[in-house]
Amino acid sequence: MSRSNEREYWNQKHSDRPDRAEPDPFLVEAFSKFVQPIFSHGGSALDFAGGAGRHSIFLAERGWDVTLIDISDIAIEKARRNAGSLSPNIHFAVDDLTTFRASQTQFDLVMVLSYLDRAVFPELLKSIRPDGLILYKSYTTQQRFLEGGPKAAEHLLEPGELQRLVEGMEVMHYKEKVAARATAEVVAKKGSRNRG
Repeated sequence: MSRSNEREYWNQKHSDRPDRAEPDPFLVEAFSKFVQPIFSHGGSALDFAGGAGRHSIFLAERGWDVTLIDISDIAIEKARRNAGSLSPNIHFAVDDLTTFRASQTQFDLVMVLSYLDRAVFPELLKSIRPDGLILYKSYTTQQRFLEGGPKAAEHLLEPGELQRLVEGMEVMHYKEKVAARATAEVVAKKGSRNRG
């Protein structure tokens, strides 16, 4: 699928979705258990493939500065509206996620929920500052046997793959489960020597 077709696809999906949704329960639980104890005064976060901003808004409400990136301009416009008075705490960016490259700016928290592109994963890890966290959840191959969600192999994590993708980091939480959706989730901390 070309980039313009991909943008059209996600624009259509976001047009059909309600404006505001609750944050993923994984984020809510991981935030209170792992993120808050380390960053009690907030910090900077990257919400990668963040859609209409439900996760960015959750962090902004707790005093975080968030960069929200998504390919869909409709999703970003919804996120801006949804954020309301919290908008100054969120930097909104419409961009092709497949070309993402880490910059000089590093984040205390990199958050990815329901998105997988193995080619950009190393760049996401480079975007985490030393002692920062990645919070990641996406679909596994078991999703093929369930309703909804992606079915193509490039969008599905193999068993144990997410754990391998964060190799060298301190894994604070890891779980694979099959319920209404088949997912893998991880919270991992970058070491102070593991800079790049």
